[in-house]
Amino acid sequence: MPISSDRAEHADRPDEGDLTSFLAEHTPFQASTELELAELAHGAAVEQFPAGVVVADYATRVPDEIWMVRSGLVALRGSGDGSLIDVVEPGGLFGYMPLLAGAGMDFEARTTAPSVLIRLPGALVRAQFAKPAGLAFLASSGWSRSTVERPTIAPATDSRPVAELVHGEVLMVGPADSVRDVVVAMTGHHVSYALIRLGDGRLGIFTDRDLRTRVVAAGLPVDVPIAEVMSAPARTVTADLTADSVLMEMLECGLRHMPVLTPRGEVVGVLEDADLLAASARQSFMLRRSIAQAADATQLQEVGQRVTGIAVDLFRNGTKATATSAILSVVIDSLVRRALEIVLAQPDHADLAGFAWLTLGSVARREAMPSSDVDSALSWRDDVEAQAPRLRAVAADVHEVLDGCGLPSDRNGATAAKPLFSRSQSDWLRAAKGWLEDPLRDRGLILSSLLIDGRVVWGDPGLHSVSTAFQRVRAEHPNTLRLQLLEALSGKVRTRSLRDVLSRRGGTFDLKSHAVTPIVNLARWGGLTAGITSASTPTRLEAAAEAGALSEQDARTLCDVFAMLQRLRITHQVEQVAAGNKPGDVITMSELSPLHRSLLGDGLREIEAVRRRVGNLGFPGV
Repeated sequence: MPISSDRAEHADRPDEGDLTSFLAEHTPFQASTELELAELAHGAAVEQFPAGVVVADYATRVPDEIWMVRSGLVALRGSGDGSLIDVVEPGGLFGYMPLLAGAGMDFEARTTAPSVLIRLPGALVRAQFAKPAGLAFLASSGWSRSTVERPTIAPATDSRPVAELVHGEVLMVGPADSVRDVVVAMTGHHVSYALIRLGDGRLGIFTDRDLRTRVVAAGLPVDVPIAEVMSAPARTVTADLTADSVLMEMLECGLRHMPVLTPRGEVVGVLEDADLLAASARQSFMLRRSIAQAADATQLQEVGQRVTGIAVDLFRNGTKATATSAILSVVIDSLVRRALEIVLAQPDHADLAGFAWLTLGSVARREAMPSSDVDSALSWRDDVEAQAPRLRAVAADVHEVLDGCGLPSDRNGATAAKPLFSRSQSDWLRAAKGWLEDPLRDRGLILSSLLIDGRVVWGDPGLHSVSTAFQRVRAEHPNTLRLQLLEALSGKVRTRSLRDVLSRRGGTFDLKSHAVTPIVNLARWGGLTAGITSASTPTRLEAAAEAGALSEQDARTLCDVFAMLQRLRITHQVEQVAAGNKPGDVITMSELSPLHRSLLGDGLREIEAVRRRVGNLGFPGV
C-alpha cells in the first residue's frame, strides 16, 4: 500500500495492554475475546503522521491492512473530484471495505490534523468482521462501497417534491425479526436502515445509529427483536414537500434518514442525506457533529471558525442562497446550544435551570448570512427571578464564547446579557401587553418586532410569552397592527438615489437596510395579520396572501425579489470572504455587473410598487 514519504517516524509504541484496552472500547472489537485482542495488539503497528499526509490511496492497490485512528482526524475523499466521503475520528476505522472486497476503490485517506494511527494486519482482522459484531459494524458504517461508487448528487435544495428524489426498493421488516436478520437484510440491500410497520399504522425505523447506540454500545445480543431497539414512531414527511424544506428538518433534527409517505400513509421511499446533499452540504452535518462533540469553549471556537467556510462552499457548489442561509442558521443554532451547554457545565452555573434562550433577527427567521451577528433574549420562570443576575452572567459568557467562534453579538446591544432582553415570563407578558396597548411607548414597536421574530433554541418554548401575546393581534388590537403596517411602509426604498449610482456616478448601496429590510418588515406585518409570529419571510408572505392582507401576485413578487436579493447578498459576501475581507451588505454599485444592476433596480421598483398598493388599500386585513 503506498504510504506518503512525508510521514513522521514510528510513534513510541504504547504498552500492549493499553492497545488492548483501546481496541476493546471500540467496535467491532468490543465482542472480541481477550486472546483475540492480545493477538491484534501484538500484531499492530503504531504510526504517527503530520497533517495533510496521504496515508493510503485505495485507487491504486488493494490493501492488506486496516487503520484505526488513535488520535487526530483522517478525511476520506474521492480520488477523482476530491469530494468528502467521511471523516474518521479517534476510535474509527478505514480501509476495511477494500480489504474485505478484495478490490481497489476510488478514494484516498488523508490526515487533516497531526494523527496517531494503528495499523492492523488483514490476516488478523478479517475474522473479526465475520462475527455478529463485525457484521453489525459493516451495516452501521456511515459509508459503503455503494457510496463510493455512486456519483455525488447535486444539492436538491430547490422546490422539487421529494417524491422525485427517492429511489430504490424500501426495506421493510417485521417487528419480531431479530437484529441479526435485519442487519443481514440491510447489508444485502446495501442500505443503512430498515422500516418496521407498527400496529397503529405508523412506522418504526432502525438505522446504523440505532445499531451503534442501542445494540452494540448497550451490549445487547443480536438475536433480540428489532422492535426492542428501533426508533418509534419514526419522523416522516409527505411526498409533496419540497426538498429544501425536508433538508431543513433533517438538519435541525440531526436525522440522516427520512421516510417519505403518500397522503394516505403509503411508503414511497426513504430519503438519506446523500440524496439531498452534495459533498459540501454533507460537511454541514459533519460540522454539527463536531459542534456537539466539542468538549470545551476552545474546541467549540475552533469548530466555529469553520462555519463561514461551510456557507461559502455550499453556495459555490450550487446550493441556492435561501437554502444556504437556512443551513447556516441551523449550524449557528447548534453553536449557540453547545456554547450554552458548555457554560452551564461550569461549577458556578451547574444549578441553573428553568429558562429559555431565544435567538432573534435573521438567524431566527432562518435567513442568516456570513455577515450575521447574534441577537438573543432570555425568558425564565417566575420562580427563578432571584437568579436573574446569574442568568445574565451566563448569557454574557455564552456571547464571549460565540465571539470566539466568529459570531459577534448584535451591534445594537440586543443580547440576553442586557436587562432589556432578559426577563421573567410574566415580565415579558406584561411588556407584550403594554406594547399591544401602546406600541410607541418605551420603544415598544422596535422591541416587539424583535421578539416576534424570536425562536426558542434551548429550553421550554412555552416561556416565549411575547409570541403567544401577539398571535391574536388582528382581532384584539387592530390599531397596533395598523402601526406595524405604518412602520413597514415608512421610509422610502432608495430608488431615487439609486438612479444616480446606476448611471455610474459612483456611490454605494446597503442591500440589507434599503432593500431586504423593507420586505422583512412588510412580511412581519403580513404574518401577524395571518396570526403567525416567528417564521421565515417567504412563509409570512404566503400566509399574508392566504389571509387577504396581500394579493397573491404581490406576495409572489416580493418572494421572488427577496430570493434575488438574498442571492445577490451572499454572492457579494462570498466574494468578500474569498478576498480576505469582512463580509457585509454595502456594495459599490459601479462594481456590479450590468445584469445585477438591472435586477437590483427592477427589484427595488417592485418593492416600492407593492408598498404603494398596500398603503393605498387603506390597511387591508385589519
